[in-house]
Amino acid sequence: MNELEPSLWFAKPELSDETVAQLLDFLHELTTGFENAYYDQLHRYYASFDHSEHQQPPTEPLDPSQDTL
Repeated sequence: MNELEPSLWFAKPELSDETVAQLLDFLHELTTGFENAYYDQLHRYYASFDHSEHQQPPTEPLDPSQDTL
């Protein structure tokens, strides 16, 4: 069986389990903050597409205090 190629285009550094978890948490917070800061623009942009072909953003800004996992 052939091994799948990694989806990342850059070298994967060796990270501890704790570092990986902390980095993932940071990325989630960064994405949520970005979505909240640019919510109006993102909403306008996605609303301009046919609703059946594209996933729509949430109907209201995300609350980073709520755990979605």
